[in-house]
Amino acid sequence: MKKKIIIDVDTGVDDAQAIMVALAAPDVEILAITCCFGNTPLENALKNTLRVLQACNRLDIPVYRGCKRPLLVSKRHAGDYHGKDGLGDVPDPDAPGLELLQRKKAVPAIIKIVKQNPGEVSLVATAPLTNLAVAVQLDPSFPEKLKALYIMGGNTDSRGNTTVCGEFNFVADPEAAFVVLDRYTCPTYIAPWEFSCRNSLPWSFCERWLSQNTEKAAFMKKITSLSFKKAQSAEYQKEITEGKGFNSCDTYAMAAAIDDDFITECDEVAVTVELQGTYTRGMMVLDYMELLKKKHKAFVMKNVDVEKLKQMFMNSMK
Repeated sequence: MKKKIIIDVDTGVDDAQAIMVALAAPDVEILAITCCFGNTPLENALKNTLRVLQACNRLDIPVYRGCKRPLLVSKRHAGDYHGKDGLGDVPDPDAPGLELLQRKKAVPAIIKIVKQNPGEVSLVATAPLTNLAVAVQLDPSFPEKLKALYIMGGNTDSRGNTTVCGEFNFVADPEAAFVVLDRYTCPTYIAPWEFSCRNSLPWSFCERWLSQNTEKAAFMKKITSLSFKKAQSAEYQKEITEGKGFNSCDTYAMAAAIDDDFITECDEVAVTVELQGTYTRGMMVLDYMELLKKKHKAFVMKNVDVEKLKQMFMNSMK
């Protein structure tokens, strides 16, 4: 049987890469894609998701409108990296319109889909966790019906990419991240920020990946141009990937959902999110001393099979 997956995105460049990797996986069935604010405002995330599906000739996959703002905090976006439109600022006059969206909203949709497939659906979350937090508020039993949850977000070494100590997805809605890590008791796998930096893709591989003579590769090369320039800047290379290459952070969570053997090393530890603090608000907290007395523990990725990731990337452009 194919693995059933719902993808929750704020479609920027790395979300697009994660979606295309999932679309290319032969044993994966994408039941829905739900969108949230994050890398870019919600309207852009919706348009970008449809553009990615169009590039892959998969507009049959239902796309749903989710939350456009955080639970409590002010909105923030990542236009300096992903472009103002979230997808490299390379507009397509033939891009599909929002009339293709499903009428049903994202949160009721994922609750219904998971209820219809109890214990069979993995949820891959590569955006701020607002949609997921609202879902468990509306249906407290929702997490129990999931097969697993895969999150790109949080950090392990207090090394921020948005604030001093905070990773973007968690900082964008700390309360939502807190709720999800507290109330989702299904098997939970987290691809944190620093881990993804240490496993960046070499630039030599990226060149080979995008040199494939396909329409998908041409599309990806166009939308990643801005991000690649940013990622190759001296400041970014030194501070983020230590000069090694490109960090497609969202795709690590997706790869883990696709391939059960992708994760080669992880820490099983209780986690939460700091909601106070001048510098630490939004930071993920790992309770190695078990002082929180939480029964549920997450699997925090430390090492993965990067060669498998490379093959997924190559296949996604075919």
